[in-house]
Amino acid sequence: MIYITGDTHGDIDIHKLSSRQFKEGKNLKRSDYVIICGDFGLIWDDSEEEHHWLKWLDQKPWTTLWIDGNHENFDMLKEYPVEEWHGGTVQKITENIIHLCRGNVFDIEGLKFFAFGGAESHDKHFRVFGKTVWKEELPSFKEMEKGVNSLKAVDWKVDIVITHCLPQHIQDNIFGKFGGFCRNDLTEYFDEIDKRLDFRYWFTGHYHESSNYDDKHFLIYNNIIKLTDEGFERVL
Repeated sequence: MIYITGDTHGDIDIHKLSSRQFKEGKNLKRSDYVIICGDFGLIWDDSEEEHHWLKWLDQKPWTTLWIDGNHENFDMLKEYPVEEWHGGTVQKITENIIHLCRGNVFDIEGLKFFAFGGAESHDKHFRVFGKTVWKEELPSFKEMEKGVNSLKAVDWKVDIVITHCLPQHIQDNIFGKFGGFCRNDLTEYFDEIDKRLDFRYWFTGHYHESSNYDDKHFLIYNNIIKLTDEGFERVL
């Protein structure tokens, strides 16, 4: 089984994965997955509290997959080795907590997932470069090129897209061109992907709300959804 949820922000919003809220989680196994759509936030300051929550999550019965958002410590993250996993490249934070690297297509439980993290912090002017905000929050040309090549390899057809921000035209339509969320190379890149890619569903975090834009694009925050043969259903 595969579940998808939004930002956890370290210990701030991780409680949605507790057994009290995510009741179905108690019955899952290592072969089941929970995917976090960015702003994981537990690779941040190497504190005792952070280690506590990583251990807490690692001991959950499922396997956690996550893409990076904009609020990650990219200096710390790049210290983890990269390896192949299910058709793409990942970084294993622990054996049961796995970062899905940008621009990869993963084969998971018979479904193809295109994963591409990153977003631009709209509050970056109040953050400290290299301490609370990093240039790597937006992708390099090489990462975007990898994404295109990965999609070419599957003939531009996947089942699920997992990102942290939306294509630019959708972001504009929801929040307005002056809604506080940035136009940048990544959102415009997603515009081109969205036009070309054949997919069933696109899930994104970042915006701190759970809603649907249409029948294919979904914003997710503190909800948890389960993928099913018919589509998906909300479990929280």
